[in-house]
Amino acid sequence: MKRFSRYFISFIIIGVMIYLGLSYKLHLEKEASTTYIILPLIRFSFAFPIIIGILLRLPKLIVEIKEKKQWTFDWIKIIVIALPALLIAMSPFLTYTFIGQYFYFANELIVSQSTLLITIGGIIFGYVLLDSLIIDREVKTDSLVNNEKTIH
Repeated sequence: MKRFSRYFISFIIIGVMIYLGLSYKLHLEKEASTTYIILPLIRFSFAFPIIIGILLRLPKLIVEIKEKKQWTFDWIKIIVIALPALLIAMSPFLTYTFIGQYFYFANELIVSQSTLLITIGGIIFGYVLLDSLIIDREVKTDSLVNNEKTIH
């Protein structure tokens, strides 16, 4: 029952955050269509999927934190999965920088107004960012203590 309530509360929190975020995005879209200032919309469209990805992984991370074991960081997962996802999520920003001229796919995403790939990239980046924090299953102890136990 405890596990069910933890998942249910997480589901409610994530659902409320998605609802509030989408309603705020609609507000930013209306504001951008009247003022022609799109930078706040681009910022939110970049940050919101990352926050959702973090929220999706957060319940499991809280359970892992309670185990009180040694932590490590999976650099390979960050380099192979998270960095390309971050580049895809940042593609709207990259079109407004000098780097944007080298990212042809970013211009195509903006012109086609396809934000699905950008959103998925942000969610993947946020999730993998917390997922790359892993618990080292074998807690390393002092080698002298281990040697004394095996000798005696």
